[in-house]
Amino acid sequence: MWAIFTAFVIAALVVDLLVLRQNGPHKVSTREALIWSACWIALAMAFNAGLWWYLQGQMPEAEARRIGLEFLTGYLVEKALAVDNIFVFLMLFTYFGVPAQSQQRVLIFGVLGAIVLRAIMIFIGAALIAQFHWILYFFGAFLLLTGVKMLWAAGQEPDMDKNPILRWITAHLPLVRRYHGEALWIGQGKRRKYTPLFVVLIMIAVTDVIFAVDSIPAIFAITTDPFIVLTSNVFAVLGLRALYFLLAGMAEKFHLLAYGLASVLIFIGAKMLIVDIYKIPVMVSLGVVVAALALSMVLSVMIKPKSALAG
Repeated sequence: MWAIFTAFVIAALVVDLLVLRQNGPHKVSTREALIWSACWIALAMAFNAGLWWYLQGQMPEAEARRIGLEFLTGYLVEKALAVDNIFVFLMLFTYFGVPAQSQQRVLIFGVLGAIVLRAIMIFIGAALIAQFHWILYFFGAFLLLTGVKMLWAAGQEPDMDKNPILRWITAHLPLVRRYHGEALWIGQGKRRKYTPLFVVLIMIAVTDVIFAVDSIPAIFAITTDPFIVLTSNVFAVLGLRALYFLLAGMAEKFHLLAYGLASVLIFIGAKMLIVDIYKIPVMVSLGVVVAALALSMVLSVMIKPKSALAG
């Protein structure tokens, strides 16, 4: 299964990169983003079905069904948390005025970096949990506090000018103010200067680290099986670029989604804290995650944002 998964991911990435190279830098239309998003989701569901079918021949059907549901729940949780990444990407692209045709290159580097980073963190987390059971309680408390913090900060616009990483970059690196196509820097040696696209790439890499710290413990609340944890994470990240272009224009429409994501993190954190007292069934977890996200999206459509009401 590890070999099949690895081949599956490599083939998908190769096809994605070849298509990207063939099309060249261009502004992604909503139709194109919708088709690619559907393809990535279909790929994940096909893998989920294949995993369930394979496991049926290896173990009792109930156990195979449970593992299949764990993958589906983990995939939905990671996909939902990835939406928060997308809104941060949108904020970065808007702040730096990244040309639409250059956004794809930055995002593909971000996706590749996220896959490598999450794989490393997942194996470290799995090793720690196998050795120290109490790590689950630490993860649970961390997610609970993160969810409460996200709930408190929901609706507040972050101030990019006060971002410590951005302030350090602008203070220590020689930068140019305008874009030079898709170049990350111009010049060589001591005369090298970095373009705004390089700064955006660094900020997206930092964002990947921050969100991985949140999302990796969340998936361990669903299952501690490294294979399910890694595969659900990778499939959720693979479609991040297409999902960005699909949702970028709808960020304001789902202005209450942050509350739904915060509720999911609080629920998962609480689930981890009571794991030795009561283990919440996978179907219940799946239902809570879907309900929280769906409710926040429906309410976003029904309730206008404060800015719209003020206008």
